[in-house]
Amino acid sequence: MKILTVVGARPQFIKASMLSKEFEKDSNIKEILVHTGQHYDADMSDVFFEQLKIPKPDYHLGIGSGTHGKQTGKMLSEIESILLKEKPDMVLVYGDTNSTLAGSLAASKLHIPIAHVEAGLRSFNKKMPEEINRLLTDHLSTWLFCPTKSALNNLRREGIKENVFITGDIMYDAVLHYKYEAIKHSTILTRLNLVKKDYYLVTIHRAENTDRMDRLKTLLTVLSQLDRPVVLPLHPRTKKKIEHWGLGSIISAAHIHTITPLDYFDMLTLESEAKIILTDSGGVQKEAYMLRVPCITLRDETEWIETVEAKWNSIVGADQQKILKEISDKKEPNSYPMLFGDGKTSGKIYKIISGR
Repeated sequence: MKILTVVGARPQFIKASMLSKEFEKDSNIKEILVHTGQHYDADMSDVFFEQLKIPKPDYHLGIGSGTHGKQTGKMLSEIESILLKEKPDMVLVYGDTNSTLAGSLAASKLHIPIAHVEAGLRSFNKKMPEEINRLLTDHLSTWLFCPTKSALNNLRREGIKENVFITGDIMYDAVLHYKYEAIKHSTILTRLNLVKKDYYLVTIHRAENTDRMDRLKTLLTVLSQLDRPVVLPLHPRTKKKIEHWGLGSIISAAHIHTITPLDYFDMLTLESEAKIILTDSGGVQKEAYMLRVPCITLRDETEWIETVEAKWNSIVGADQQKILKEISDKKEPNSYPMLFGDGKTSGKIYKIISGR
């Protein structure tokens, strides 16, 4: 069996690392790895392949940034050429990025079966590019691997019922596999002079926050008012927007550590030891829950509604008063439902794909 895997962004590298390990054990499976180059900064790409021991991509497209249409169109054309050359039995895609959609569209036009890992997620906000990518990819896919029951129910409501599986979340596999190694080897707390459980970790990168000056300014203003150290790894898009709108002075306070994007081990360590995580990232919301760290979501909705229902996550948007109140009130809940499976998702997906 020849499987062509399309990745392009940090979360996909992490997910793919776990499933690739399963494929490597099976001599009957040949995996061809295509890296679109959607995340092209070395801190958000190369370091993950090195640290997670992911095989070097067979194809690196180097697409880079651009408008959604331009970026997706370039990927679509390049991936189609590779599919015509390699003739895989299946195309495997992860999550909800433009790389995911491009891989799915290219495969569907050539009648190649598609497997979608992390299927069924919905924010019900079609203004989000990721929501469009999810919807289209799910309706094109042959096999759909859902991380949660609510994801499965979303697909059923849309009439997708065949070859749909609840497998748990493959990110949980990665967290369990790498957490202790990360904490053992990372020196990030020492480098930033941080005390465990006495700092806030913040990530901001979604277009809904970065492309609106009023929202971005509000979020940065909140950070300037917090009572503990703040660690803010700056996504290239966020950094560019802060510079464009001249907002850098807001986060120049001594207690705010603005740093470059982190490798996986440093990020896992910072997440594990934070007092509270504030983020607009779906992946970081999940990792916060998996690491049992309270989370505040800087968006108006979330795909991971289970974490909100379990009271480990709160949705506050870009409302300054709501954010400050949540930070003040946030406590670790008494219960911890196992929302994301048993940490053996990659093995389950492998068995379904391979027919084992």
